[in-house]
Amino acid sequence: MSLIPLVFGFDFSPLVEFVESSSGLLSLLAVAVYSFLIAVVLPLPSEIVLFATPNLGLPPAVELTILILVSGLGKAAGSVFAFRVGHGVKESGPVIRALRRSPIDVVAWSERKTVEVAQEYGYIGLAFALSIPFFPDTISIYAFTVLEENYAKFAAATFVGSVGRLLVWIAFFDTLTSVL
Repeated sequence: MSLIPLVFGFDFSPLVEFVESSSGLLSLLAVAVYSFLIAVVLPLPSEIVLFATPNLGLPPAVELTILILVSGLGKAAGSVFAFRVGHGVKESGPVIRALRRSPIDVVAWSERKTVEVAQEYGYIGLAFALSIPFFPDTISIYAFTVLEENYAKFAAATFVGSVGRLLVWIAFFDTLTSVL
């Protein structure tokens, strides 16, 4: 059963279920594509990739490391694509319009916070913002594109933030399960 059946009127559950249920190299491909799409357009949690099961016949820690790296690379590639698409894209699209119509202006808040962090801390700020669980990746990435021009640093910051976010989740759940 999918954790994200409906977001802003769009049913993303088939995509999430595919990420959660695929195995082998197909699982890694699903994680890469999902992570790419999160950076470009989807308002879904990137943590879903932690439910993927590569089953590559490797030790679990190695498979998890590969999964995290593939997710980070997918999101970095997606961020470069988003960066390339341009600065006006953040104002268009059904997802952003739906977010702007929501009772809480998530878009304005996220853009404002991302711009504040980016202006003060640069690419390190972007990596930090992207490593915060529940902080919207897509909006943060597009908000940051307004301020910066270096593709390589942008991709590196997105990669580090993506990996960092997954490591924060793993640490949180490891701590939670050890306490329980």
